[in-house]
Amino acid sequence: MTPFKYEDGKLTILDQRKLPGEEVYIEINTPEDIYNAIKTLAVRGAPAIGVAAAYGYFVALKKWYDEETSYAFTEISTNCTPEGFLHEAQKLRDYIGSARPTAVNLRWALDRIYNKIEKPARKMIEESEEGSLSPAGVDELVKIVEEETYAIHREDVEACKAMGEYGLELLKDGMGILTHCNAGTIATSEYGTCLAPIYLGKEAGYKFHVYAGETRPLLQGARLTSWELQEEGVDVTLICDNMAASLMKSDKVDAIVVGCDRMAANGDGANKIGTLALAVLAKHYDVPFYMFVPTSTIDLKASSGHDIIIEERHGDEIYKHWFEKPMAPEGTDTYNPSFDVTDAELITAVITEEGVIYPPFNEGLCEAVRKAHEKRDKSK
Repeated sequence: MTPFKYEDGKLTILDQRKLPGEEVYIEINTPEDIYNAIKTLAVRGAPAIGVAAAYGYFVALKKWYDEETSYAFTEISTNCTPEGFLHEAQKLRDYIGSARPTAVNLRWALDRIYNKIEKPARKMIEESEEGSLSPAGVDELVKIVEEETYAIHREDVEACKAMGEYGLELLKDGMGILTHCNAGTIATSEYGTCLAPIYLGKEAGYKFHVYAGETRPLLQGARLTSWELQEEGVDVTLICDNMAASLMKSDKVDAIVVGCDRMAANGDGANKIGTLALAVLAKHYDVPFYMFVPTSTIDLKASSGHDIIIEERHGDEIYKHWFEKPMAPEGTDTYNPSFDVTDAELITAVITEEGVIYPPFNEGLCEAVRKAHEKRDKSK
């Protein structure tokens, strides 16, 4: 199961809004298509958003290039120049990147691609004859976008598997493991982040018992996590979010594993709303709380969780979205943040593709990001 496919020049995205009832892929052809898919949660999960945005960005720029070069030879478009391409790339980056504010992977992927083409594009502009309308070099820029998109996808697969291997070292056969929201296969390119050790453990013969919190209000834990774990034959029990304390008090939870949408430099981590409550409970009941964070999700520009913008969504999700009739009086005031920030002091360890990091997190997070950049540079 994959949250997106790029085959024969076509990008399709698994519509996670319809799961688990229907398994439907929607085609992405325009910037508006990828923007709406991200905005409305057809694709969700920080790593998956980043990779899907990269593919959507590439598809949009390729479409622009194809349209601009489809003129007759005597009618070459005045836009199809390195300068025109760079202008379009900047415009699309800002548009697609505005779909959701909290998950850092969205803007990270788009910025990474744009930064990759900016230098060669500006060099082409400087070297071109003044007033030249030649499209020469634009095809090279399109190729760079394509290659960087593939690299982002490949690195995400590798990162998830590595996090799974590191995370599995922290778990033992037979453990009861509580998770929140969905940080599995359909939230990434493959394996998942916090569910990766579950899958790798199953392959190795481990028998975990996973408790999936339903994750109000959009029920990602119920609709997605319990569904994908059952599909893979993992022993999973669905609980309401407000049952977690009772579960921990009765010693059924040996560890909590969660994903992350943006981690600040000090180790504060933003994740799906309700994660903070689990971390507070875990501290009280002395249950290890592990946050799985690919380096692409670490935002060293944010010094703490106070610097993380929290997305707020429409209140209808709370009392109308899943119900035939409203479950609260019409016009009821609502507060619907999509994420909360778990304080670094509540996190037992952060698992990245570069290893396990223990508090204090600052130096370890910086080192993990440095190593990831170093690996990327060596692979060029």
